[in-house]
Amino acid sequence: MNYEILKVEKQDSVAVVTVSRPKAMNALNTRFFQELDALLAELTQDSGLRALVLTGEGKAFVAGADIAEMADKDSRAGSEFSRAGQRTFRAVEEFPLPVIAAVNGFCLGGGCELAMSCDFRIASTMAKFGQPEVNLGLTPGYAGTQRLPRLVGAGHALYLLLTGELVGAEEALRLGLVQKVVAPEALMPEALGLARKIAAKGPKAVRLVKRLVRKGLLGSFDAGCAMESEDFGSLFGNEGAEGMKAFLEKRAPDFKAAAR
Repeated sequence: MNYEILKVEKQDSVAVVTVSRPKAMNALNTRFFQELDALLAELTQDSGLRALVLTGEGKAFVAGADIAEMADKDSRAGSEFSRAGQRTFRAVEEFPLPVIAAVNGFCLGGGCELAMSCDFRIASTMAKFGQPEVNLGLTPGYAGTQRLPRLVGAGHALYLLLTGELVGAEEALRLGLVQKVVAPEALMPEALGLARKIAAKGPKAVRLVKRLVRKGLLGSFDAGCAMESEDFGSLFGNEGAEGMKAFLEKRAPDFKAAAR
């Protein structure tokens, strides 16, 4: 696919994906959803990839959905626009590798929903978060009403969703919406450093941990434990064996060799 909105740069085993509509504050439109769907499918086939970092160009991570595209839609078209975003963000959530959001600026509405679909979020001190849809007489459309309570709890989520208030990076950290706050100039080095740290771990284990957590949140505790036992056992005799042997031999594990 010819990417007009997304920029992709691969740095060793990490892919950096930048949303690039800076004049529109990286607002999400139909083209964005089409490009991200195609890109995720493409990156899934890259056997050398270990992690993905998602960020925005300019003053915003993503400042929301494209109001200019939404304004003339009727009820049916509005629902389909919502479903398109939900499908794409679910694909981010289900991407087999860790996805890190590097939030550089405004992260509002659909942008906050995109960030919440990532596995965790690193924020610049300049970042602003919020779900201000009620100011437009709308609800969130890309699963914000579902993911935000799961991340910060129902009380905090309802406060943000019903007031439309924006919060800074430090408050987002206190709420549990982000995992780390750094200076603007340190944002990408921090995100890339975390991606590389994860990339050095057992690749099968990393994929399984993400899958177990994501699936476990949707099911019962006992079902999650049963899946965990199966996946735990599946690593014996391959990269788990190499990791344990390396620990006993006091050396760094060679997971690439274990995969062969």
